[in-house]
Amino acid sequence: MAPIDPHSFTDSAHPLTTHVFLSLYFDFSSSTIHAAALLSLAAPHSGILSLDTRSLSIYKVLDPQTLSPLPFSLSPIDPIKGSHLTVYLQNHSSVLIFYSTSPSSSALQWLSPPQTFGKIHPFVFTQCHSIHARSVFPCQDTPAARICYSAKLNIPRHLSAVMSARHSDRRAPVSGDVNDLVTGDVGFDFRSLWCAEGRVVEEFVMEQPIPPYLFAFAIGDLSFREVGPRTKVYSEAVAEVLDAAAREFAGTEDMIRQGEKLFGPYEWERFDLMVLPPSFPYGGMENPRMVFLTPTVIKGDASGARLVAHELAHSWTGNLITNKNNDHFWLNEGFTTYADRRIVEVVQGEDRAVMNIGIGWRGLKEEIERFKDNMEFTKLKTNQENIDPDDVYSQVPYEKGFQFLWRIERQIGRPAFDEFLKKYIATFKFKSIDTEMFLDFLKANVPGIEKDIDLKLWTEGTGIPPDAYEPVSNLYTKIVSLANEFKLGRMPREDEVADWHGQEWELYLENLPKPVEASQILALDARYRLSESKDYEVKVAFLQLAISSSCRDYYSEVEKTLKAVGRMKYLRPLYRALVQGTGKEEEKVFAKRVFAEARECYHPIAQGVVESIFAKHM
Repeated sequence: MAPIDPHSFTDSAHPLTTHVFLSLYFDFSSSTIHAAALLSLAAPHSGILSLDTRSLSIYKVLDPQTLSPLPFSLSPIDPIKGSHLTVYLQNHSSVLIFYSTSPSSSALQWLSPPQTFGKIHPFVFTQCHSIHARSVFPCQDTPAARICYSAKLNIPRHLSAVMSARHSDRRAPVSGDVNDLVTGDVGFDFRSLWCAEGRVVEEFVMEQPIPPYLFAFAIGDLSFREVGPRTKVYSEAVAEVLDAAAREFAGTEDMIRQGEKLFGPYEWERFDLMVLPPSFPYGGMENPRMVFLTPTVIKGDASGARLVAHELAHSWTGNLITNKNNDHFWLNEGFTTYADRRIVEVVQGEDRAVMNIGIGWRGLKEEIERFKDNMEFTKLKTNQENIDPDDVYSQVPYEKGFQFLWRIERQIGRPAFDEFLKKYIATFKFKSIDTEMFLDFLKANVPGIEKDIDLKLWTEGTGIPPDAYEPVSNLYTKIVSLANEFKLGRMPREDEVADWHGQEWELYLENLPKPVEASQILALDARYRLSESKDYEVKVAFLQLAISSSCRDYYSEVEKTLKAVGRMKYLRPLYRALVQGTGKEEEKVFAKRVFAEARECYHPIAQGVVESIFAKHM
């Protein structure tokens, strides 16, 4: 066996899957999906075929041509990779699998009506990045295996669905949908379930090959607003949420056009946005055609477009060109961070882009400190064998990756680097690559670059290279200077912050010394009401400062925040601040109580991340 990915059972000697056809029946009462998956391979194969699964009940595996059973086995559970599904083939080019998901699926969050915006209908959504598609369907769950897919989603009639795919139909279910698939007992009564009263079928097609982690759906009482020729904003059918989202993202088409000028044609036809309930564990997820967003990005001043710019940039770097596995995650996120800042620079101005770089620079330094006892994860090219990628997720691939590309730009000049980027995207689109492939392409197209930049130090070295660059602008320098003056007891005057928005306050708070006197925290909040900010970036940065300074006056606000949102960008620093360090028994008890009460409102990925923080520090 020759694995191609430290997080997958996929074997390099086996043909890769090229297409998956899914028939999915959603049972909200049991939080399960009953399903059939038809996998088509790149070539006929004899011998074993290795597939990834997690928390799936596999009932039957068939030859789709004859509907005769194929031998299979399921390994004991690996805590990171899940279970190895082995199917035995004899010159087969496809395989049909009947299975059910589990309520504990790591990709799925099933929300009861009280957990939604509308409070009336249930909701379910996926988060498959980075190794969770295997908990929705059996697959070669590695970015090296790019797939096209078709899907029929059988859902309650009063709900609707979106996917990372083109919507092709909404219709009543018919027995023909499953008759050709079903023979005998498949572990559940597929025919009866499929054609039950009160059901509807939504059909989708993804005709471009994508890595499995970009497979996505959301199902609920959905509606939308048009915000551009290529963009609708979806959410639950709550007018207040939809209208606020439409205002926040009204400039999306301008960003798409700027992205095309910088990086070439937009290949995905639609760029729709789906605002999910507050439990969504990330800021955004770049699913092609249907980006998922946290509602915390709706700030009321269009600044949430910064995150949309990042997810848009993934349309070229990440979705078109993908890291071969998570050891090379920087190829997705470093390139995308560079690309989104170029878009922001054009659309919102250079000062705004420099602010983004400054916040990222501060975040990178904090991550280097976080990993000081395991510097492997401060490298761009990492070794994640036996490591859960969710446990070591950080800003390093984003910000150090950005710094590496920015260093190349400074060396060869922006015009030359722009031409290099366009050629890079055109050469590798719809392919999965690794760091060595990128470096070979770089050296071939920028002769002598290895003499000017230590490429090995940047990609394989730990920490921040000496030729990384802290941004410079008048606004950035002023804010950092004001933060430094806080050490001397001086707060910024109201006239100095009159034009500040969330991003300026975020940069200011990130650069304050930690800890400070509790009296200083109280005085700062009394003047500027940061603990009450509607911008969660500002609120969480302030609460993190309060925790580090043992200012318990704000613990009720910390509790309220941890129970209101499930975005890991906020959960990680707040829980970590509460439990790390010595002499924090009271805080640890507080953190465990809050988590116990909030846990069911978090996505399974977020639950696991908080539990890993507790395991390390409790």
